[in-house]
Amino acid sequence: MILSRLLMLALLLCCTGVALAADDEVIAQLNARLSALDANPDLREQGAYERLQAVQAIQRYADASRSERDSALYVAQRRVEIAELAAQTGRTSQQIADLDQTRNSLLLEASRRETARARQEAERLRVQQQIQAEEAERLRQQADAEAAAEADQALTDATGAQQAKLTAARKKDAALARQEAELMSGEKLPKSTFADDGSEAFTLPADVFVSGKSELSAAGRSAVKALAAYMDATKGAKARVDGYGDKQTPGARRSAALRSALLKAGVSKAQVSDGGNKGSGTKARAAVITVAL
Repeated sequence: MILSRLLMLALLLCCTGVALAADDEVIAQLNARLSALDANPDLREQGAYERLQAVQAIQRYADASRSERDSALYVAQRRVEIAELAAQTGRTSQQIADLDQTRNSLLLEASRRETARARQEAERLRVQQQIQAEEAERLRQQADAEAAAEADQALTDATGAQQAKLTAARKKDAALARQEAELMSGEKLPKSTFADDGSEAFTLPADVFVSGKSELSAAGRSAVKALAAYMDATKGAKARVDGYGDKQTPGARRSAALRSALLKAGVSKAQVSDGGNKGSGTKARAAVITVAL
């Protein structure tokens, strides 16, 4: 009888030892999966919170009583799987962000190269126009009165056509500068119109100001950010800020607020002047920024 009890006790101790050894192996496997994440340079910075939860779940499994071990093991395994998935997801998100940044850099570089080509074409047309004007002048001096009149007419026609080409080149240059400015600032430029002298006027509506004040609204700050990037993209350009007021806010305060915001955005003092009050404003026109080369 005593011998039988001793044998049964030995058997129980042996089974307990086997179970403990199996538990230790499971814990080691789970910890090894987490260590693999830490050892991977692409994954070690991802899913830190989920990894901490997995470590805590493994510890709870190690400390759990026999009746709680199955459920604790399930939780620990799921937490490790979640940590692995979070690390992979974080790495994928980082790769997507890197690709987006590379794409934006390529678009910006392409825009800058196209702008440089447009400026070279505008300069070539300007030199060509100057040569044609000088040649026409030489012909005018050599001809008699009738020939001079005909030469003047020819010069006028040539100048008009050349001016049209030059204006078109400047508009293309401005369009490329607009594209570059919007890429760099992440904001949209206000609509603009071109004058015969080649200057470009941006008309800002009343909603760029806080109602009843000269303080810029969110829309106004967005417009100023884009305009500052545009000024930077059009080297040598100068801007004049004209304000249009209402009963609550004088136009001069609006023009001064816009000029101050442009200076804070990085535009130099030499590039922007304050035109002051230009009359009564409307909902569609509270200020006009005229940019000229």
